[in-house]
Formats: sequence, C-alpha cells, structure tokens
Amino acid sequence: MKNEKKYTKFALVREMMESPDIIRRFKLKDTENAVEQIKQTGKVLFSGEGSSRMFPSKNAIAWAMKEGIGVELVTEGSYQAGEYDLRDFVVFAASNSGRTKETVSLFDKLRKAGHKRLFGLTANQNTKLQELSNQTFVISCGKEDAFAASKSCIEQALFYQSLLAQVQGKSFSDKLNALADAFEDALTVSVDPAITKAVAGAETVYLAGRNDGVAEELSVKVNEIVRKKSGFLEGTSYMHGAQEVMKTNDVVILIDPYKSELEKTKEVLIEEAGLKVFAVAAEETIFPTVKVKAVDGLTNYPLMAAGWNILVEAGISLSINLDEAERARKVGNVFMDQKAP
Repeated sequence: MKNEKKYTKFALVREMMESPDIIRRFKLKDTENAVEQIKQTGKVLFSGEGSSRMFPSKNAIAWAMKEGIGVELVTEGSYQAGEYDLRDFVVFAASNSGRTKETVSLFDKLRKAGHKRLFGLTANQNTKLQELSNQTFVISCGKEDAFAASKSCIEQALFYQSLLAQVQGKSFSDKLNALADAFEDALTVSVDPAITKAVAGAETVYLAGRNDGVAEELSVKVNEIVRKKSGFLEGTSYMHGAQEVMKTNDVVILIDPYKSELEKTKEVLIEEAGLKVFAVAAEETIFPTVKVKAVDGLTNYPLMAAGWNILVEAGISLSINLDEAERARKVGNVFMDQKAP
C-alpha cells in the first residue's frame, strides 16, 4: 500500500494511513475511576459488535493473560452478554457511533437493573451509549467515511490494552513511537504479487491464528475489502477437520504461526490439500511471508496492518470500490428511540 492515487483515492486507505499518527499521539485520560473499579471487582467484560469488539477485546485479553494480571476477563457480543449475571463485573462496551442497537440494549438492561459500573467507548459525543454509561471515553481518531472500520479499531485496542496495563501499574507510552513506525512499515511494505494474485483469485480466504482478535478481524476484512468468503481458523484448527472442505483455489494466511507446526502445516495444507499458504509474521517462515517488525507486547498491531496491506492490494487488483458496499452498512444495526404514539 503506497501513497499513490490508486490507493489514496479511497477513504479506507487514507484512514488506515492515519493510524500511525493516532498511535503516536495516543494517551489515556480520566481512567482513574475505571482502573479502581477493575481493581476492586477483579472482573471485566468487554462487549460491542464487529470490529469494535473482536480485536480490541481479544487482543487486550490475550496480552493480559500472558502478563498474568490476575483479573477475570471476558468478551461477548451484547445480546449474549445480556444473558449473563454481570452484577460483579465492570462492563465496557465499544460502539463508534454510540447507537449500535445490541450494545445500547445491553446497557439499557444493566442500567435498569441498577448496575453502577458501566463504561462506554465511542468516537462521538452525546450518544445514547453515553447517556446510559456511568462514564464514557471518546477516542480521538475522528469520523470514518469508509464502511469498513480501521483506525478506530486500532485506537480502541490501544485503549483497552493500555487500561489493563494501568491496572498493573504499567504504561506503553515509551513504545508508541516504535509501534507507530512498525505499523507504518507494515502498511507500506511491498507485497509479493503472487500473494496478491492468489488472494484475488481465491474462492475462500482463511485466516489462521491465535484467539487474540487479529486473524478473526482480518477474516471480516476479507469480506469487506476483497468481497470474498472467509473463515477464521483458530490456532491449528486447519489440521483438525477444516481441511476436508478446503478447495485448491482457496488461500490460507497464517498470522504469526507456531514454529513447531510449520512443516506439518505444509504437509496438510499444501501437499495433501493443494492450497496456497502464506504467512504474516515477525520473522521469515517456510512459506512466502510478509514480515513485520516486532514491538514487545504490541506486535499484534503491525500484524494487523500487514493483513490490511495484503487485502487492499488484492481489492484494488479486482477494481473494487473499497469505500462502499451493496449490503453492508457502517452501523449494522442502529438503535432507534421509540416515540410514544
């Protein structure tokens, strides 16, 4: 992805390219109450829908589990979360618009039940979610014109991860410049034309990786950017049955694959199933690899950026309008105030 007109004419690309500066200037503000509530309860649920939940929530949870911060962390979609007993949880809900129906409904239900630990994360002021929250944080990335979320997803993820770091008494502020540089490099690194051609020609693009939100979010971006069918294959699940239905014109992109399973992956996916397999990682693999720079505790962000890069290249090669879709909407399910007759 480069600063050429064929890329920058799309709002999606321009918004992706804003992400490094958003990372550089990122700061947590007024989070003392939220941090104290998390310390008191020791339980947090992150909710929301789509790109406002998958990477932001799961990235933060995976990092915190590795760090062993001692807080019970859960993420669910808003309707399923509304079926749980959340009395002892701090509840965070992310919605850029602040009017996502499922998310607003969850907070409305919890507020009516007397819940006092509701925190919203939005990109807009004076929203329905803000009205229902005990405190709302407004991210600084600004409005997105493309229907596919990009820069907001990155800032939401930084917010959640930095918040949990604060619970631990830590901060990422000294790493943000290095992270921004690594993110920009991943966005602009040249993608092997063979990868672009394979993704553009695939019937289904599978993203395989950890349950940390990166591969799962990218599988949605396949739908939104390349308009292809996709699948998220957690861990090594592609070796435990999924290969039975894969076709030779399908593609598998491995996100930071496990070193110990590279040869077995080659055997199962290439030699037996006849698929094209690529990788995105911080080091070279036995597969054609888009390499990113590692940043301690934060490498998931450049991994995401490299995935975006691949998909934008494929989408442009297919002459797709990256900013518009026929059926998908920026806010998939909008809350509407019910007016009395």
